[in-house]
Amino acid sequence: MSLSEHVDAARCIGFIDLGDRDLLRAALAATLVKDGDHLEAFQRAFDVFFSLRDADPETSGVADGAASTGTDAPGAAGPGASRGEGGGAGSSLSAEELASLLWRALRDADPALLRRGAADAVARYAGIEPGRPVGGTYYLYRTLRNLDLDTLEERLAQWGRDHARSSGELGERLARDDARERIAQLRQAVEREIRQRLVEDRGAATLARSLRRPLPEDVDVMHANREEMAQLQRALRPLSRKLATRLARRRRRRHRGAVDLRRTVVRSLSTGGVPLDLRFKPPRPAKPEIIVIADISGSVASFARFTLHLVHAISSQFSTVRSFVFVDGLDEVTRLFEGVDDPADAVTRINAEADVIAVDGHSDYGRALSTFHDRYAREVTRRATVLILGDARNNYHHARPEILADLAARARSLYWLNPEPRAYWDSGDSVIAQYAPYCDGVIECRTLRQLEAFVGELA
Repeated sequence: MSLSEHVDAARCIGFIDLGDRDLLRAALAATLVKDGDHLEAFQRAFDVFFSLRDADPETSGVADGAASTGTDAPGAAGPGASRGEGGGAGSSLSAEELASLLWRALRDADPALLRRGAADAVARYAGIEPGRPVGGTYYLYRTLRNLDLDTLEERLAQWGRDHARSSGELGERLARDDARERIAQLRQAVEREIRQRLVEDRGAATLARSLRRPLPEDVDVMHANREEMAQLQRALRPLSRKLATRLARRRRRRHRGAVDLRRTVVRSLSTGGVPLDLRFKPPRPAKPEIIVIADISGSVASFARFTLHLVHAISSQFSTVRSFVFVDGLDEVTRLFEGVDDPADAVTRINAEADVIAVDGHSDYGRALSTFHDRYAREVTRRATVLILGDARNNYHHARPEILADLAARARSLYWLNPEPRAYWDSGDSVIAQYAPYCDGVIECRTLRQLEAFVGELA
């Protein structure tokens, strides 16, 4: 986060009422968050460090039920008031009264009533115990399971259909989308209430450490879950646009070419022949040719897809981009990217159309490199940079490192991008040590941030 963003935030809060917590949240989000995928991380940080409940820093690990302040729910107790699941010890409302309150809050879209209902639901169902090192997700699950959100959403959708201004399929869709959005607001309210109670119990700094999650560009591609993969997909397109713009600007700023000896000598006549003022030729920055050879087997397939997408998305910064994929057979897939506006569409087609199985469908780097060498070695010139993507796990096949040695001798440079942690290299069936001597660099590349940094330097 840059200094200018801090200045913007400081100026912004000078024009708002600091007592309005929602307005403060919106103002800080508008000035500090520059990427939509970072908004969730900002919301978590805001809820923790601007909690309505303050923990005593001297006793942040020990909750004091009497210290609870700022709750909107009448009779809602502090953390640990409800020790059983659904026992109701921390709530002044019965289960039926709580369900009725939440229904009214959702039906009328009443934020204040929704916060009150969320606080009472957490007090009744979460069972937060002082000092117990359990994450907020556990308490969120316990609370939402008792609220039966599916039934509540269906009831809201039916109410929306009955009161919709539009009829037919459009009215049905609008009612369902509205019901889904209101249920999401209830989830957020419950999650925020849990965070506030955990801040009271553990302190802001301790809770922040337990809630910290990597930003999309720092997620390990090899081990990303479905939600994180979706975030990576969303982050890739703006990342590629930003990278292409930065590379184009950097290339324009390369205002110095080679030294122009003739002009330098002429200029030096005014200083007695001493070349104090060097003259340079106009720059002619060459765009590199890129040849990508990617393993698309198993878990490394995700890494290969993201890399192919990024490289082709910024292909204007290279003179030529050719792509090959392999498992134990190898196929060129450059054709799939031709005439395609979104590289993601071509990447999606690779698994369906690429001919990459030759024998048993298990990674065989030696066979794949030999196939590439037999078919395309003559096309690897001193203008080409070769990128090999994969974990070098060869399933105990022959590695054929001499093939890579010949390709390295033909190419301008050769880099190996390995999505595995460096500590795992050369363990089990990994043969990266046999290939490393012939590479200009073997780079651990597990996240979009690392990938962006490497491709940025390459171009």
